[in-house]
Amino acid sequence: MARCSKTVLRKIFRFPSSSASQSNPLTPYRLHSLRGQRPEAYLVRPLASYSRKMFLNEEDPGGRQFQYNWIDGVESLEKYRPGGFHPIMIGDVLRGRYRIIDKLGFGGYSTVWLALDTCLHRYIAVKVGTANSPMQETKILRALSNPGHDSIPTPLDEFKLNGPNGTHPCYTMIPARCDLREVSFSRLFPLEVTRALSGSLILAIAYIHSRGYVHGDIHLHNILVKLPSGFNHLLVEELYEEYGEPEIVSITRCDGKPLLLNTPSKAVLPLYLGKGAEEFSLSDTHILLSDFGEAFAPDLETRYGKDCHTPLAMQPPEARFEPEAPLSYSADIWSLAIAIWEILGMQPIFCNACVTADEIVSQQIDVLGPLPSDWWMRWQERSQFFDSNGNPKEGRYVWPGIEMAFEDTVQKYRRKRGCEFDTEETTAIIDLMRRMLVFRPEERLTIQEVLQSEWVVKWALPQLKRDSQTV
Repeated sequence: MARCSKTVLRKIFRFPSSSASQSNPLTPYRLHSLRGQRPEAYLVRPLASYSRKMFLNEEDPGGRQFQYNWIDGVESLEKYRPGGFHPIMIGDVLRGRYRIIDKLGFGGYSTVWLALDTCLHRYIAVKVGTANSPMQETKILRALSNPGHDSIPTPLDEFKLNGPNGTHPCYTMIPARCDLREVSFSRLFPLEVTRALSGSLILAIAYIHSRGYVHGDIHLHNILVKLPSGFNHLLVEELYEEYGEPEIVSITRCDGKPLLLNTPSKAVLPLYLGKGAEEFSLSDTHILLSDFGEAFAPDLETRYGKDCHTPLAMQPPEARFEPEAPLSYSADIWSLAIAIWEILGMQPIFCNACVTADEIVSQQIDVLGPLPSDWWMRWQERSQFFDSNGNPKEGRYVWPGIEMAFEDTVQKYRRKRGCEFDTEETTAIIDLMRRMLVFRPEERLTIQEVLQSEWVVKWALPQLKRDSQTV
């Protein structure tokens, strides 16, 4: 695959995707022209470049023909229809006070915009949901709101927008700088930053669990980095000078007909406010955990495995093998381990590009060892990957076990830059990963046990404490 020097993975805010989105490996990866960032600061890993040609003559998973000419890096334009997105343009004023300055991102059920609050003279992020979508997320965020736990975003305002596509729920919050998935395409974090980021994420999950909630969708898209305090002091003109003016592309129909009134005339590519991983310091490790659209309280409601919408590579295996069993806090532990691994080395433990659910299972067995016997017998597709004795079939790629996987995906790249983990810390990390990535959910560590693990006690939390002392 050719190196894409002027495209990066896009999304500041990550929100629940539709079931179609989860089954399509292209959906989470939106590419767009790099804005507001020095290209030389980014050594982008090889990425497929998906062009308009791939989509125009195909039907989407929902059976609809694509109506609009493809624009890289923007939301699905077909969702500008009754029940879908609300058309918004730069300069619009929402609720009589929020002037739209730029776009921050989008998801399956929302678009997110950078706006200037003309009453309080500060920048805010406005999330605009699809028409008639529920406001459950804000209820959970308010339930979790606590001044002592600022890793959980607090809704600042809630309102509804009436438009040509229906009535849209909206809420505002402080804007974020970038998500860790975006940053993962730019070299490696310094060692101290990986520890502090991991510690901050673990503490955020511990707080959520202590309040009786499961996040339900932990991955790097949903781990946000806070903006520097001076951002609010920028005038709009200064913001544009620093990060670039909004990048706007005209929307056209494939059949050449005029646009309908419920479709915007132009699309806005999301703004990028982030920086390269190697530029991160301890002051950048205060995270915001976003996207509570999949969150639930297991003591008050039942969420079954079949209803888990976490991306395949991060999804706990019980969602596949126990679809009628309730999910619980242990589901977060599995996804948390995968997120920590990726923070440490900027590569996932399980390949997440264009793979099927069965390929993910085969990877998990290669890396972690055999499935529980009842799951193994229930897995009808096992013969595609393993022989009758449970050994990998000849001719297929066999993923390395967890120790070698850590060497291949973390240490090898760090060693080239002189920043690998030493032997003692490596042993502690792998031990923690083994105990979090246990197939049986009831056998995984609890979040309190994660907090008491050797690596967290000796490396992650002390680094986070030093981080706090430097702020």
